[in-house]
Amino acid sequence: MMADDSSRHPRRESRRRPGRPRPPSQMAGDRRSWMDPREEILDVTAGLFVDRGFAATSTRDIAEAVGIRQASLYHYFANKEGILNELLQRSLRPTLDVIEKLEALDAEVDAGPDALLYLLVVLDVRMLARAPRNAGMLTRLPEVQRREGFAEFRLARDELTSAYARLGSQVRTTGRHGVTDQDPTADLLGSLLLEQVEVVIGVRSQGHPITPTIEAIVAASCLRICQADQPRIDKAAARAAELGRALG
Repeated sequence: MMADDSSRHPRRESRRRPGRPRPPSQMAGDRRSWMDPREEILDVTAGLFVDRGFAATSTRDIAEAVGIRQASLYHYFANKEGILNELLQRSLRPTLDVIEKLEALDAEVDAGPDALLYLLVVLDVRMLARAPRNAGMLTRLPEVQRREGFAEFRLARDELTSAYARLGSQVRTTGRHGVTDQDPTADLLGSLLLEQVEVVIGVRSQGHPITPTIEAIVAASCLRICQADQPRIDKAAARAAELGRALG
């Protein structure tokens, strides 16, 4: 009886170096096969964090959902906190970039605070509406709300709140003589405006589409918070449409 050849020639298994990335899963019908591996990890993890929560999602869960080894995941991110930090930054950075463009545009054409605030709200709402996996919900995770870690995100959010406070204060004082004791502080005003904009996150999570009508409602509400009346809101909406076309 011949000896089993496999005992003399053991099968050589292919091994990967720890941490070396492997290509994304090529499962049939994989909708993410076109993505860069890092972008795929971010996309999948955003969905897991939104659906399960941060604490209930492990790096093993993430790796399995992406279709890579856990060691490969660490080639791109040191831990799941790093992934969340990146996702949080991406939820704010586009709006901060828009603010820079709006302020540069205002320096050229003197757009006025009413129209600038209206347009900023519309664009911010639009970006939240288009965020993959409704990623704006990540800012409401308990771990983020407790402000443990995520320093870069807090700085970016403070920058965004300050921008809303700056524009809102300008709208509030337009046509008025000073500020009364009943007016909110600039910091509070910025927070109120940002909270008003982010109401669309909850609206979207309930399955409602964020339409141009919703954009207009939220923008008008923000101007009302700044004590602008309806004629000013109507004028701001028309001017914001012109500025939007100029901004491209």
